[in-house]
Amino acid sequence: MTYFLILLLAVLVIAPLRGANRRGRAVTWARSGFSAAAYGLVPRDGLDPRRAGPPISAERRARSQAVADAAWGGNWRPAAAHVEAAGRDWDERWSRLALLAEIAEQDDAWLTAWRSADPGSCDAATLEAQRMVHRAWEIRGSGYAHEVPAENMAEFRELLPAAIEAAHRAALLAPEDPGPWVVMVTAARGAQYRPDRFQPLWDGLVSRAPHHYEGHWQGMQYWCAKWFGTDEEMMAFAERAADGAPAGSPLAGIYLHALHELEKRNGPRAVPANRAARRRLKAVAEALAAVPADDSRLPVLRHLLVDYLGRAGMYAEALEQYRVIGPWCGAHPWVDQADPVVAFDLARGVAVKLSRTRPLPTELRPVKNTASQHSR
Repeated sequence: MTYFLILLLAVLVIAPLRGANRRGRAVTWARSGFSAAAYGLVPRDGLDPRRAGPPISAERRARSQAVADAAWGGNWRPAAAHVEAAGRDWDERWSRLALLAEIAEQDDAWLTAWRSADPGSCDAATLEAQRMVHRAWEIRGSGYAHEVPAENMAEFRELLPAAIEAAHRAALLAPEDPGPWVVMVTAARGAQYRPDRFQPLWDGLVSRAPHHYEGHWQGMQYWCAKWFGTDEEMMAFAERAADGAPAGSPLAGIYLHALHELEKRNGPRAVPANRAARRRLKAVAEALAAVPADDSRLPVLRHLLVDYLGRAGMYAEALEQYRVIGPWCGAHPWVDQADPVVAFDLARGVAVKLSRTRPLPTELRPVKNTASQHSR
């Protein structure tokens, strides 16, 4: 028995030390001996820290600009048509409402005109309610409650219940539309809704759109420990969302956001790296592989994924993600470092070394691809 305990102790102590030494050697190699091109990756001088992924297409950019220009010129009809064209693709419809919210940040006179001209529009009413939520948080700010001036907090606490009531009225205009319910779920935590009041709002949302991405992101925030849940409740919520995500949806990525929230609250050691966590990360990677490449939510999720894959020791899987990510490194966790390019390149090198990947033949290596070649 004594021999067995000694052997067990040796495994528990020596194995982590070996792992740390192995990683330390990989870091040293990545800093001094790593050539990205030799492994089919974009060379360091081709990395772009300005954005998480490729820019939107020129066609989509022009379409959005046309909607904005018309709105700022006093014509709300193109904005209304832009949202309506999304049909019952509720995620896309919400994305287009989010664009209109950004346009209204600059000038919202067109939204007032829209509401006046078409009081039966659920889209306009939802956008107005969402604007109320945004204004409430702007007034409150991001500080802790005790840091917020009393008059600001009072206005904040008046605006959010009013926004929920406005969203309720919007919901009556189009009972099948989940948009107003996303607004209600978003506002609920700031309005101090306890779980028994939050649950009917959540049920209202998922009965209309069971896999709504923004709705689930807001739901995850509600159940995190800094609001009305716990770490365990938040992770359980995120795991259910990931498990139920339909093919082609980025919803499995909510699990990655939950890991990030867990880490922000409790530090890197709180992020699970056991066998179950590795299986889940693999499943998330497979789910994201089925998401259309032009989905605007995908780049940020891939950066989160590759970071957690590396920390879970899944270096071969991480390297696959680095290949898909390409030159872009303007996202967490790289932008949190002094030099995102250096941090990203170092992580790629470590993944190459610890995955034991062999260099490519010279003729198969990518040509020089500098940041100046990327669309700006």
